[in-house]
Amino acid sequence: MAALARKTSRKRKRQRTEISFAPGFHLPTPKQSRNAVGLSPIPKLFEPGPENVYFTKVPHPTCQDDWLAQYDEEGQSFKNFVRTCPWISGRKVKFVRQNFIPEGRNLKERYPNGKIYIEPLGDFNQSSSDCSPCIDDLADFTQRFYGLPVVILPVVSIKLPESKGGVVMCEKDLSVKAGARKSSRVHLKQLQLNYRWSQGTCHIQLKVDSIHALLRQHIPEDALCLIGLTMMDLFEDETDLFVAGLAAGNQRVAVFSFARYNPCLSFSTEHWYQIWCSKELDRLEKEKILLQRSCKLLVHEIAHLMGLEHCIWFSCCMNGSGHLSEDFAQPIYLCPVDLHKLQHLCGFDVVDRYRKLLEFFKRHNLTEEAQWCEARLLFVLDEV
Repeated sequence: MAALARKTSRKRKRQRTEISFAPGFHLPTPKQSRNAVGLSPIPKLFEPGPENVYFTKVPHPTCQDDWLAQYDEEGQSFKNFVRTCPWISGRKVKFVRQNFIPEGRNLKERYPNGKIYIEPLGDFNQSSSDCSPCIDDLADFTQRFYGLPVVILPVVSIKLPESKGGVVMCEKDLSVKAGARKSSRVHLKQLQLNYRWSQGTCHIQLKVDSIHALLRQHIPEDALCLIGLTMMDLFEDETDLFVAGLAAGNQRVAVFSFARYNPCLSFSTEHWYQIWCSKELDRLEKEKILLQRSCKLLVHEIAHLMGLEHCIWFSCCMNGSGHLSEDFAQPIYLCPVDLHKLQHLCGFDVVDRYRKLLEFFKRHNLTEEAQWCEARLLFVLDEV
């Protein structure tokens, strides 16, 4: 404290307004970030390139709620990932019931029948006045991002109460496991979910652990993971304003909500039940922003299920985020460290992956993402 007191008044003023990293956290040096890639020399495919062109360092916190202002992240290098990731160990992942080939070099070879399953929970009706991302587009992006097959399960309907009472999920024929013979009979189940209700606004939030219980009941046998997606608002603890979702990695299930990803909405920082429309956007522009945000959340959380931890090496879609504004500002692409992890895990061709992502970005008029991806593709092909 004495040392701080000796600084000039100008420096004291700056010190009071500057947001610090969490105690114990230090940004990695450029050398440490390059070493985290896990290759020496680094080939063009994973070369970060000139500073501030393709990959920048993680930004300094600007808010006390920023992720790195709260948490001392150690960072997961490629070598640490290989050492700890259960999907590429010599043993079959716990609770996985599909064929396992221990000699395989990646997920495709170790679990040749493995798929990522997506299950819509409730209405994703794009023709309604509410804005929802297209499930087919989310599945398409996920498949291009991971190079793994993605399957969409039938919609699980959600029945909401007109007053405070039970919230009931109705599922259609979802107890039939993948590969099993289906009967002509349609199986219906009902499951009451935990939730909270605001009397004043009639806003409802579903509790994530009760949704996990539903997903665990009918995870397909060939599933690498099962992801429930919803436009319903979620919470985990009573103190939460909301949660974007929650993954249960040891059970290979997760649920995520896009309820707060609509760019026209604003939210109270004190009360979970206060949400309002704060601006108007052209519907196509609104859908484009919502799709970009939703795609980024989905692949980030699936990566956690696959063993990737938060990134501190570069600005990357695997950075942690402490609030929505920080989440929205982060890029949708992987840095060289996490790209190497995912390529090693999934066995995709990096150039082919960039081409498929570029095609997706152009198709959906995601201009900034397309420009970055095209420039990066030219760089790795040594055409710049």
